[in-house]
Order: sequence, then C-alpha cells, then structure tokens
Amino acid sequence: MSKKKMSGSYKNNLLKRSEDAKMVRKIAAITIISLLLILIVGIISAYFYIKSALQPVDPDSNKDVAIEIPMGSSTSEIAAILEENNIIKDDTVFRVYTKISNETQFQAGEYTFSPSMGIDEIIQALQNGKVMEDPLYKVTIPEGKSIDEIAEIYANKLPFSKKDFLKKVNDREYIESLIKSYPEILTNDILNPKVRTPLEGYLFAATYQFYNKEPSVEAVVSRMLEKTVNVVTPYLDEISAQDLSVHEALTMASIVENEASSDKQRRKIAGLFYNRLEEGMPLQTDPTVLYALGEHKDKVLHKDLEVESPYNTYHVNSLPVGPISNFAESSLKATVNPQKSDYLYFLHDDQGNIHFSETNKAHNTLKEKYID
Repeated sequence: MSKKKMSGSYKNNLLKRSEDAKMVRKIAAITIISLLLILIVGIISAYFYIKSALQPVDPDSNKDVAIEIPMGSSTSEIAAILEENNIIKDDTVFRVYTKISNETQFQAGEYTFSPSMGIDEIIQALQNGKVMEDPLYKVTIPEGKSIDEIAEIYANKLPFSKKDFLKKVNDREYIESLIKSYPEILTNDILNPKVRTPLEGYLFAATYQFYNKEPSVEAVVSRMLEKTVNVVTPYLDEISAQDLSVHEALTMASIVENEASSDKQRRKIAGLFYNRLEEGMPLQTDPTVLYALGEHKDKVLHKDLEVESPYNTYHVNSLPVGPISNFAESSLKATVNPQKSDYLYFLHDDQGNIHFSETNKAHNTLKEKYID
C-alpha cells in the first residue's frame, strides 16, 4: 500500500474519532443538563409541596374534629392520626418538621382540633395537653375593608393594638420576607414607594379562628395570606389571559368590590372599566378618590376629584398604583370574566341601582333623571 493511501486512511480515522468524541461529549452534556433540570424541578416541586403541607388544611373551616391521642403514642403515630382526621396534610412532613424544630413531649388525651389550625397551633396544643373545644378568638373581616379598617377590627378582638398591626404590615424587611414566602401572589409591585400600604388588598375577607391565647400579628397576617393564596391561585391562568399581573387583577377586583354589590353588577362594571382603559379614558371611580383622600365621606365633592394621587382615577388614566381594599371572590371572578358591552359610563341612584350608558350624552340624561 502506498504511503499516500496510508496517510489518507489515517486522517479519515482521526476525523472519525474526533467526530465520535464530539458526539460523546454532546451526549454527556445533554445528559448532565437533563439531570440538573430534573433535580432543579424536583427541588422546586418539593419546596412548594412542603410549604403547602405546613399550611392549614382549610384556613376558613369552622369544623371541629374530636381526636383521641392514646397513651404512649409516638410522634409518627400522632402524625398518622392527625392526617387520617384531615387535621394535617402530610404526616411525613409533620414528623420531619417537629424533628427539625426539636418539638417533643406530646401528651395523650382527647382533643378537639380544626382543619383551620396552623401546624404550630397543633404542636402547642399537643405539648400543653390542652383540649380546645372552641377557638379562643373568632374574627370576621368583611369584604371591601382597607388595611386600616382591618387593623382596627383585629385590635378590638385580639391582644395587640392597631398601631402594632399597622407598624408590622408597613415594615419593609417583613414585607420582603413575605414576598419570598408567598411568591404565588406577592411580588415587588407591592414595594412600589407610591403604594400606601404594601399588603393592601392582599388580606382576604373571611372569618378567622385563633386558638392561641396571644396570636401575633405575623400569625394573623400569615393566616390571611394563606387564604388569599387558596382563593387566587385557581384564577392565575385567567388573570394571565386578561394580560394582567396578580397585582393589577387584585387592584381591579378591589375597585369592582367597592362599586357593585351583585355578581351581575360586578361583571358589567368590570367590562365597562376595561372599555374605558382601552379607550384611554380615566376610570373616574369615586372609591379611589376616597382612598386617595384617606377618609370616608357620604358624598365626593368636585374639589375632591382634583386630589393628586396615584390612587385617584380622575387624576391617572390607568388602574391605581395598587388595591384600595380587600375583595370578595365574586369581584375577582368578574375581573377575569367581565361582561362584554359598549358601556363607558355608569351611575348609582339612591335605591342602589346602577344605570349604564354608552355615550356621555346618554349619561348626562341619566344624571338629570336620577341625581340632579
């Protein structure tokens, strides 16, 4: 065989080996990246699962469940009993949590628990051997309430002051920790310096039961945020479909809540507001003026409309910088599923009815009939 042929064959072999080596490296890289992605997804999934498992089974439950913890029960046996009775979500997570937290000395006895209880409340009851037949506190937060009003309701029911509550919910370091704990609903939008109170609109309206003698502000806020997560999460896809962020959706829901009382009205109002935004028109809704003023008034005066505030929708041609109150789930439903129409104007009469119109001329006619 000639040297020329041998040289050509040698080069071909080298080229083939080089290509094979590249292919091996490529396969190895793809395999490593795939394994890393699987690991990352697994870690993230585990994080959210554990986080969910540590939350109350049903934060809004009023149900009481009688449970007996037999003498000599181990932590594993207690956890199994609690999960079987739907008081905790996962007995394994409960066992690991108590071990990491070094929570021991659980006592036997007959208990009355509720699915609304947090894991720390359950642990404290088991350690104290306290049979809790009824919640120590039962607090109802109505829809359409601002943080200031919520603080006052709690201050009248629980052993902390309105000042303490407001100080905590305006503490930036605390709010940043909540954003990390509740990424499903809380974002840096609430840290906008123009936002009056970061958690405004995020503390859901519901009845809350507390079994601790002195529940902290942090415990109260966590219970309310957990409820908000449970309510809002099913609507996340619909919120995205409306091209809204969660913050924008809750802002719209809070305005709808304050402008309408029935489901039908709310869907019409939401649709009208979207129409105005699309037309580049200000929403011009009085509840935002009252929030901007920081006071309650029976009637909004013409001079009030001139207040310069990122919340005043007579002043800004957009949604306010943030929610003006909490809201009912029906207001969120209306926000993500508004009624389509050509309405651009509406007004309330003194009977609680809402009258809609498509033109300013028709609106002025209705004003003369029902208001002037």
